[in-house]
Amino acid sequence: MQYEVERTLFVFLSLPQFYLKYVPCADEADMDRVFKLPSTTFIGGKEKALSLREILRRLETAYCRHIGCEFMFINSLEQCNWIRQKLESPGIMEMDNDEKRLILARLTRATGFESFLAKKWSSEKRFGLEGCEILIPAMKQVIDKSTELGVESIVMGMPHRGRLNVLANVCRKPLEQIFTQFAALEAADDGSGDVKYHLGTYIERLNRVTNKNIRLAVVANPSHLEAVDPVVQGKTRAEQFYRGDGEGKKVMSVLLHGDAAFCGQGIVYETFHLSDLPDYTTHGTVHIVVNNQIGFTTDPRHSRSSPYCTDVARVVNAPIFHVNSDDPESVMHVCKIAAEWRATFHKDVVIDIVCYRRNGHNEIDEPMFTQPLMYRKIKKTPSALDKYSDKLIKEGVVTPEEVKDVKDKYEKICEESYVNARKETHIKYKDWLDSPWSGFFEGKDPLKVSPTGVKEDTLVHIGKRMSSPPPNAAEFIIHKGIERILKSRMEMVEARTVDWALGEAMAFGSLLKEGIHVRLSGQDVERGTFSHRHHVLHHQAVDKATYKPLCHMYPDQGPYTVCNSSLSEFGVLGFELGYSMTNPNALVCWEAQFGDFNNTAQCIIDQFISSGQAKWVRQSGLVMLQPHGLEGMGPEHSSARLERFLQMSADDPDYFPPESEEFSVRQLHDINWIVANTSTPANYFHILRRQIALPFRKPLILMTPKSLLRHPEARSSFDLMTENTEFLRVIPEEGPAGDNSSGVKKLIFCSGKVYYDLKKARNEKNLDKDVAIARVEQISPFPYDLVKKECVKYPNAAICWAQEEAKIRVHGLTCSPVSTLRLMGPEVLEL
Repeated sequence: MQYEVERTLFVFLSLPQFYLKYVPCADEADMDRVFKLPSTTFIGGKEKALSLREILRRLETAYCRHIGCEFMFINSLEQCNWIRQKLESPGIMEMDNDEKRLILARLTRATGFESFLAKKWSSEKRFGLEGCEILIPAMKQVIDKSTELGVESIVMGMPHRGRLNVLANVCRKPLEQIFTQFAALEAADDGSGDVKYHLGTYIERLNRVTNKNIRLAVVANPSHLEAVDPVVQGKTRAEQFYRGDGEGKKVMSVLLHGDAAFCGQGIVYETFHLSDLPDYTTHGTVHIVVNNQIGFTTDPRHSRSSPYCTDVARVVNAPIFHVNSDDPESVMHVCKIAAEWRATFHKDVVIDIVCYRRNGHNEIDEPMFTQPLMYRKIKKTPSALDKYSDKLIKEGVVTPEEVKDVKDKYEKICEESYVNARKETHIKYKDWLDSPWSGFFEGKDPLKVSPTGVKEDTLVHIGKRMSSPPPNAAEFIIHKGIERILKSRMEMVEARTVDWALGEAMAFGSLLKEGIHVRLSGQDVERGTFSHRHHVLHHQAVDKATYKPLCHMYPDQGPYTVCNSSLSEFGVLGFELGYSMTNPNALVCWEAQFGDFNNTAQCIIDQFISSGQAKWVRQSGLVMLQPHGLEGMGPEHSSARLERFLQMSADDPDYFPPESEEFSVRQLHDINWIVANTSTPANYFHILRRQIALPFRKPLILMTPKSLLRHPEARSSFDLMTENTEFLRVIPEEGPAGDNSSGVKKLIFCSGKVYYDLKKARNEKNLDKDVAIARVEQISPFPYDLVKKECVKYPNAAICWAQEEAKIRVHGLTCSPVSTLRLMGPEVLEL
């Protein structure tokens, strides 16, 4: 019997999860026997031996109360033992009275805020936190501990539930600004705005617990749950990059989730899989799940197949702490462990706060329709604040009068802010900006674009570097095929011409020379889907030995990052969008493997990129490179669906803007994004550089070619890229028809690669003098002024639009000849 008890005891102490399943069958006489503790347990503290009764009591205290931890699947003994020490050590959860009072004060504020909103705006949707008010003290505990461990900036993403409370009590956003959002006031600035529970913010404040300054950003998001996750990670990664925080010690991310969305939305999985990739890691994220055990009206048994809503986190070996929300001290302990885990191992960690939702999905929803038994119990359940207040009163930590005093003080604060908010006459969208660019807009002419042409010496230098093997590395073995490509590039440089890949490299290289950070991300971008780019050269005999020419252009250049991404569009595009939000002086590009793959990232495109500035006053200069063209590769590898981007453009096809000297830049200023389909390397060069030259930032949706990458006519002279040259919104007819304007019978407008097909057909039919072809390089905002100029130039020509796509995919109403001509005025209509 003694052997059996000792053997069983060793297993329990080594693998504590077995204790939960198998209670040892020991005689009462054995319960007081003293056993030597093995080195694999931490329950003894400084003691080397304990009675069996005490061993079981301590194991029950650690693992059978209000904390359940999943960690034994982690394939690191060091990490498993670290967690066990945080859970098993005697007295590890003990708190002093000051810590308990702090929890009570924070819980009182969280509860009081929701009660105040419910009293003042009883019929308003606010997606309150009732039932999980402990989230606020939990987040503040994570922030306090992280700040203590050296973190200076925290980027947060969260759904709508509890958002206003987080803004008020975690970020400490002025209550007046929050309360004015309920008043339906007109905005003092431009934009459509968004509902209050989608808005973000940026706050710099003193952390009173650690007496250190902290920056807190809550990223604005749409109703699409979890879509903000990769955006937060990209913004965090960028902030770490610009701070030189290579280990994530200064900047971290916190993501909040709902239980149904955490297990139901695939973007969660995509984001987790970015967590340990070299060019995407944020060195650990703290995930907090508000697990109210219901998704809108759907029970867990109908919304997931896994035992827990958090099981997705197991794929990256993240420890998962389940904790009862009605035990605030256990929640605080788990949050402390999570912050320390992230600081120690720089890996993700999940806190699953098991709670409930006191109201329906929103405050005017009736939950008894679908969960009558559950909500009958909830109605009888005292709040976490009431339970914790009673506990502390019984312990003698506080008196009933002190509890009431804390409540009354916060109520008074809310009332005063409410009175001040009622005096406001307008709301300001800029108060809710999550990514301010300090100093970027000050002192700039909002309608002046910097030059995009560069000195020829710069082009030659970049071209030669891109055409050469690593300097001073004769032993670096390059693939024979790459040697031929480098030789071809050198020949082009000597001939003062560029193809598509070289034009792109010159745009990147010239920006790097100016100190601009350039980042190119996406599937297979290092080589290029079509084997044209080759920004990373690989040693043919040494594994992982590489050379990146653009990283070695100039001694004091800006940093260049080119990185193959995971096989994800939704996650990676969201990540790059977040990256672009952090610093306006960076060119951030995402390239689709094929343009039509963008539709798996449609949520990011629709809800963030196309409408982000209108909803959240948030600018972004993100570039989306999308290989596009019908070239016989099948329906899935042809069209980037250009028409969809034009349908979401703010360009009005029924309005011809007043012509002026600033016509083109004013159009860019007023548009929500730029859509272009360039046909020459020089124009590609200029439009990339223009993203940085603009005095503001707009997303660029750029159709990029496939066959033109190696087309003999798709070349540009240095003369089109040097100083005093610029991006051409429209490229007019350059052949004999241009010199025979009165004799031209047809003027064809087109865009992109189809120009070369039309030119070839015109040549074959000997119509070079009879047909003029003008290329509309920038489709949105539409170049009405230049199109009008072309129409007037050919007074006897019939006008038409040509495209290779099916007619149903017409390039938006902007390119419809009827609507366009109608705007050109009587002198064009008469033609």
